[in-house]
Amino acid sequence: MGRRMKWVTTAIVGGILSLSSLEFAQAKQDFNVWLSELRVDARKKGISISTLEAALKGVQPISRVIELDRRQPEFTLTFRQYMDRVVNEKRVRTGRKRLTEHRALLEEISLKYSVQPRFIIALWGIETDFGRITGGFPVIPALATLAHDGRRSAFFRKELILALQIVDEGHISAEAMFGSWAGAMGQNQFMPSSFHAFAVDHDRDGNKDIWGTLPDVFASIANYLARSGWRIDQTWGRPVLLPDGFDRNLVGRKIRKRLAEWQTMGVRQMNGADLPKRNLPASVLAPQKGQLSPGFLGYNNYRVLLKWNRSDYFAIAVGTLADRMR
Repeated sequence: MGRRMKWVTTAIVGGILSLSSLEFAQAKQDFNVWLSELRVDARKKGISISTLEAALKGVQPISRVIELDRRQPEFTLTFRQYMDRVVNEKRVRTGRKRLTEHRALLEEISLKYSVQPRFIIALWGIETDFGRITGGFPVIPALATLAHDGRRSAFFRKELILALQIVDEGHISAEAMFGSWAGAMGQNQFMPSSFHAFAVDHDRDGNKDIWGTLPDVFASIANYLARSGWRIDQTWGRPVLLPDGFDRNLVGRKIRKRLAEWQTMGVRQMNGADLPKRNLPASVLAPQKGQLSPGFLGYNNYRVLLKWNRSDYFAIAVGTLADRMR
């Protein structure tokens, strides 16, 4: 009986292993068929055969990309924890140093695009730690993995085609195109669609190089903000004191009132002074869950930062870092 049970167990396990192998082989075959269809689609969109051969040769799904796309975070950072990580003293010091080092270039770009240099450096610093961490995934295979996966296939298929166009236009080779697991690239972490919409060849060498050319990196950031509605005559917003008993129903992006209206409701600057006497619409923000402190006012430029990344944490961090570098 024991030997029979052992045989049955072995047979079941062997069957499972065989099934898994068959499933793996089927998945690989399905991907190769899908990739062949993608090639046809890419050719119709004008991408050269040589680019497709170089960029798609040997491409296979990356299991780690699927894992990262589907993984739920084990815990969620509080606002204070996030700010401590993202706007720390080291990053502030480095940001000030970079502002000084690149002052002439930044002022030139600021004049052209009407964006304050400190916001360009703040976005650069928070996205990639001033170009230090840009991602270690090959962008073409990563996007192909996500485009084939099915969960958000239409979005990533479009981004993959656009990434192939970037290679075809000669801005970077497929082998050198590295970024995040989701396909965000370069020192400013543009998705391929953002690259096509906002990347700039500021040094006029024929390539929009957001990977290694700082004039292109800075100008591309500034161009994104400018074309998204940035106002150089305004800041992003400011930290504020909210009065005791402040109506929580007035907190959030959906509510916008002029500064004078917030003033009458008791909202004040952090030092207790009156709010600026400008006719600016603003939203009250209280990102720390369940609390009214810290409080912030978000202006027009705050909403522009949200177009870059629709996270209140992110937009407040960029604005705070920019302020602390002044």
